[in-house]
Amino acid sequence: MTHTHSRSFDGKVVFVTGGGSGIGRAACLLLGREGARVAVVDRDAEAAHATAAELKALGGESLAIESDVAAEPAVADAVERTLAVFGGLDGAFNNAGIGTAAVGTTGKSLAQVEFEAWQRTIAVNLTGVFLCMKHQLAAMQRDRRRGAIVNMSSIGGLIGLRGSSAYVASKHGVIGLTKTAAVEYGAAGIRVNAVCPGHVDTPMVSSAATLRGAPTAPNNQFGRLGRPDEIAELVVWLLSDRASFTTGAAYLADGGRLAG
Repeated sequence: MTHTHSRSFDGKVVFVTGGGSGIGRAACLLLGREGARVAVVDRDAEAAHATAAELKALGGESLAIESDVAAEPAVADAVERTLAVFGGLDGAFNNAGIGTAAVGTTGKSLAQVEFEAWQRTIAVNLTGVFLCMKHQLAAMQRDRRRGAIVNMSSIGGLIGLRGSSAYVASKHGVIGLTKTAAVEYGAAGIRVNAVCPGHVDTPMVSSAATLRGAPTAPNNQFGRLGRPDEIAELVVWLLSDRASFTTGAAYLADGGRLAG
């Protein structure tokens, strides 16, 4: 199969969770433009189908799957459906996640966080990534395919953020899982990396800002929110063969927020 730089994913199959909106949707569209066959996985079936329809309109092959990453049978089924339709798995972007607004903890310090909110945050953001990787890695190994996985962390995976204890713990955990999987599966030719966005213009960020009151100007060197497509570019690079010597790392895309 001939590969050109502009279509570096021709024939490759990529599984994207949280593909119905925000960064996940942007990554699906970019992958589609680069020739990938994309499994668009989301808890919101309508959103998954909308992204899949956009991919088909671009001339790409896509599959919409409704799935909850926090439930192992649902994750196992989503991976199996992808294999059944596309015949294999080359890459995955484990992007599905929830922020503080979704569990009602925005602005709450640790001692104020309800146990249920903690459990839900960990279930989606950390256990979800574990479950997806568990089934993706097994599928890639079964086919003896070299592969690449990118997990969604956050600047909150690298530093503490006030009022976000459960979220920060979950995102630090994602980096630990990422590094361990990279160590365990490198010899099999499977690369595993994480991305750590700063504040990006997505539904998750806007819902938290609304709860806090007036949205504050983003605290980074550009004084603006990131765009979903800017993060998608990093994700797609990491999933591509262009990043062939890159594994076990957490990549910042935060507008310089952590630089000073």
